[in-house]
Amino acid sequence: MMSVNAPVLVFMGVASTGKSTVAAMLAGRLGWAFEEGDDLHPAANVAKMAAGHALTDEDRWPWLDLIAEWIDDRIEAGEPGIVTCSALKRSYRDVLRRDAVTFVHFTGERQLILDRMLRREGHFMPTTLLDSQFATLEALEEDERSIEIDIALTPAEQAAQIASRLRLHPDY
Repeated sequence: MMSVNAPVLVFMGVASTGKSTVAAMLAGRLGWAFEEGDDLHPAANVAKMAAGHALTDEDRWPWLDLIAEWIDDRIEAGEPGIVTCSALKRSYRDVLRRDAVTFVHFTGERQLILDRMLRREGHFMPTTLLDSQFATLEALEEDERSIEIDIALTPAEQAAQIASRLRLHPDY
């Protein structure tokens, strides 16, 4: 059984920063549980975003509660895990914060992110919502356990950097 202090990582940031790609890669390498936060959105949220409308706080609270429940399940089981979630506002992160949680903030230049969005296929998030995501994003504060990852790196480099900086090993 894993330590009860097993970490849970929340890969956060605006859309198209590569959170899901790196999360799946790192979780696979470490043998950790992985949850795609977008899959927990209610259908109404997905439809709203697909139609080009930004979510309100009221839209997000039930979704954030589902992500928090997933985090709590990992912690209660003493198992590490990685979940993706934009977690743009401090109030959203406060719903997810636990002693075992570290936020991994994917950061990069707006143009690079827009270019990625334009190349992405099959995702509900339109490019028209990118500016609203940047407008909503609140900087992480000192009391939020976190690291920043530069999205200009390759996904493999990002995964390696996260593992190194957080001292994670496949045999955790």
